[in-house]
Amino acid sequence: MASGVTVTDDVIKTFNDMKVRKAEEDKKSRKKAVLFCLSDDKKSIVLEDGKEILVGDVGDTIMDPYLHFVNMLPPNDCRYGLYDAKYETRETKKEDLVFVFWAPENAPLKSKMIYASSKDAIKKKFSGIKHEWQANGPEDIKDRKSLAEKLGGSSVMSLEGLPL
Repeated sequence: MASGVTVTDDVIKTFNDMKVRKAEEDKKSRKKAVLFCLSDDKKSIVLEDGKEILVGDVGDTIMDPYLHFVNMLPPNDCRYGLYDAKYETRETKKEDLVFVFWAPENAPLKSKMIYASSKDAIKKKFSGIKHEWQANGPEDIKDRKSLAEKLGGSSVMSLEGLPL
């Protein structure tokens, strides 16, 4: 924790809730994606208000949850994101959490520095993350193929039920 930034209990609870697959009746209220940001005083990592996608919204109001997640990212500032990817390979269907460190080129240098130096603090709280992804601009994450590449490359056949 080089920056001294702490991770709030809400962030840890959100991660644990996303990690543990709930019973079918709780499924619609489970988070599909969420963004985390630094608090106003830059001392802790918190849930960003209104920056989440619920599993229940997918299909009803959100056709492609991945593109919706990408559009939630601010164009001029850094964020941490957690995305619950549902995908299919040639062999099997899978669901994995993807930790995203969003640091766009045009973000303020101070923001990039504090987010980069605080990344280990949040990653240490997120045990069991298989996929980590640093994106430095829209071109890195603009389509589902870029996420599929992170999840398993050419063996991924579909993402979120949609073919690549």
